[in-house]
Order: sequence, then C-alpha cells, then structure tokens
Amino acid sequence: MDRVIGIDLGDKKSHYCVLGKGGVVVEEGTVVSTPAAFNKHFGVLTSSLIAMEVGVHSRWASRVLRELGHEVVVANPVRLKLIHKSSRKSDRADACALARLVRVDPELLGPVEHRSDEDQSMLAVLRVRDLLVRTRTRLINCARGLVKPTGTRLPSCSPVSFANHARSAVPPELRLALDPLLDQIQSLTNLIKRYDRKIARIAKTGYPATKHLEQIRGVGPLTALGFVLTIGRSSRMARSRNAGAYFGLRPRCYQSGESNPQLGISKEGDGFMRRILVQSAQYILGPFGPDTDLRRWGERLIARGGRGARSRAVVAVARKLAVLLHHLWVTGEVYDPLHNNTNGQHLLEPVSA
Repeated sequence: MDRVIGIDLGDKKSHYCVLGKGGVVVEEGTVVSTPAAFNKHFGVLTSSLIAMEVGVHSRWASRVLRELGHEVVVANPVRLKLIHKSSRKSDRADACALARLVRVDPELLGPVEHRSDEDQSMLAVLRVRDLLVRTRTRLINCARGLVKPTGTRLPSCSPVSFANHARSAVPPELRLALDPLLDQIQSLTNLIKRYDRKIARIAKTGYPATKHLEQIRGVGPLTALGFVLTIGRSSRMARSRNAGAYFGLRPRCYQSGESNPQLGISKEGDGFMRRILVQSAQYILGPFGPDTDLRRWGERLIARGGRGARSRAVVAVARKLAVLLHHLWVTGEVYDPLHNNTNGQHLLEPVSA
C-alpha cells in the first residue's frame, strides 16, 4: 500500500503519523479516541496499512478501522522496545515509529489477535473472581498481622473457613476492629462461591471443549475455561509446544558467541493465566496430587536439587501442563495420566527445565 499509518492510542486523544511513498511523512496530527471520531477521520482515506499497539482502546479501534476497509496490525508491546526505551519518547514519535516499523515488515511488531467480544466478556467473569480472591487474601493477611502484636495468632485454616475459625480467636480488645473485617471476608467468600458456580456453568454450557481439559486432576473449570478463552481458537497455534511460550513460561534466551547463560522465564503473555497454570502445577506436585507422568517428571526435576529446585520444577510442570492442555483440546483424546508407564516401569523421557 502507498499509505502507511501509525497510531499511538491515548485515553482521550490519539496521535497519528501518515507515511507516503519512500517513507516520507505526509501528515501528522491527533484525533479524539472515540469510534465516532475515528470513523469521521479515517473513513475518508483510501485503504491503508495501519499499526497500533495493543491496549485498552485497541479492540474497538482496530474493529472500526477494519470496517472502514483498512488493514490493521495490532502490535505486541514486547516487540516495541525501540519505542518504550527511547530516550526521546513522545506520543508523536511513537506514532511515527509504529508507521515505519509496519512499513518495513508487519511481523516485526508480533501481530496480536484480539479475542471475540463474547470470549472477552466471559473472561471478565474470571478476572473479577480473581480480583475477589486477591482482595480476600489481603484482608486475611491484614487480620493476622493486627492480631500478632497481642501475642496470639489466628488459627491456620483455608481462606474459605477463615472467618468462622478466626472469630473466636480474636482478642477482646480487637473485636471492635476485626469483627466487621471478618464479616467482609465471609461476604467475599460467599461471593467467590457464586462466581465458581457461574464459571462451572459457563464452561459446561458454552465451552464444551473444557471437559477434555478437566480430565487432568488439578485442572478445574476455572483453569480449563481460562485456558480456552485466553487462546481463543485451538488452531491459533501451529503446535501444542507453542502453548508454554504463549503464556511466558519458556526460559529467556540471551546467547552471544560462546555465552549462553541459563535465564528465568520470559513472563510474556497473559499473567493471569500464567498464574493459574502455576497454581495447578503446585497442586499436581503437592501432597494431594495424583500419581501421573506429569508429577513424576516434576519430582525428577526436584530431585536434581540446587537452589530453587522446587520452584523451577513447578514452572516447568506448568509449561508442560499448558502443552498437554492444548494437545487435549486439539485432539479430544482421553487423558491417560500414566501414558509413559509400560508394565509398571516408567519410561524416562529427556528432562529439561
């Protein structure tokens, strides 16, 4: 296309830069960040290649521009260090940088595919539930911290039963402060249970593929539904092995010459889903985890020892779990927890953390 446009989306107004033939800047300016303003400004332009960074407004903005006949590339911010780490960063400069990058090669931007509106609304249910859980955890920690200076401790118990167990152990001088707090914790617990039932119902009725994923002990409706909603389409990945990297669970690489240090995971992608996968991996490797190939593999990593052996094993199991979940989703196979077990002897596969 003769015309290439970079748009730096802002909350109130967005900066744009238009490049013509030879990469010459032919127009720069701002437009109000609303669908109506985008329709009015970009609707009069001939079909153009437009780049923008993924963000709060990129969903509606990309949809509006595509409906106007433009080709839109939504950039992955991880690929935009040229912009984010610039010593002369500005909205105007960012828009021009986006235009120049997409003009050279759109793949440099690591194009992002937005979820459907339905999937996004269902994912919002999971995120609200996650917020409630994290809020309850903070309130529980607050209650425990306030009691400790009195020389007593609140009993160890699960978050679900905390309010009931803790109430009788609160010192008399702190009841005025903590009784309303415990009421709030109990209210959050009841609300979280309602969300759990809602999530299970959504998974069962709206996303039947989740039943294949829930075959794995440690993977419930929350993990299964979150996995399906976050990826969107099973065909989005050419290979199941890409699932680990998609959630930022693959080790970073910084190889140069003879130097190839062992680094931590990239932590790219969806942090919410990465956290859920790690929680499932912790269950699989925990005291209640069943005997499976996945657990045995993780235990072998722990047996290697070294600093943080268990933490590394949990992350490695989470990565392998993501691969397994995608494989079950694509194939619809019946999950065999001891697939690598033959005549009672476990076939050791190559181990890599």
